[in-house]
Amino acid sequence: MSVLVWAMIGIAVWHFAVLVPDRFYGGIIGALLAALGGALVSGYLLPLPGVPAGNPPGYMAAIWALPGSLLGLVASYRAGAASSDPEYGAGPEAL
Repeated sequence: MSVLVWAMIGIAVWHFAVLVPDRFYGGIIGALLAALGGALVSGYLLPLPGVPAGNPPGYMAAIWALPGSLLGLVASYRAGAASSDPEYGAGPEAL
């Protein structure tokens, strides 16, 4: 059940990606994968590695998925913004 909570937190955080310019590596789908993957990894690793056995998982299961989801989105955004792809505008060499 905790894995479902982690996935839902990742998807919920991903919805805020529409509030920033689309410079994510892989576009909006890349942002979804980054947020979902980050939430699953941090949910699994924090506070102790493993899937909690408690059912229902509780609110702390949701809290531990937030840092990874946000870090995944930031990493995807920075990778996409640093890309020299003309679709994303001027690359770092234009600075």
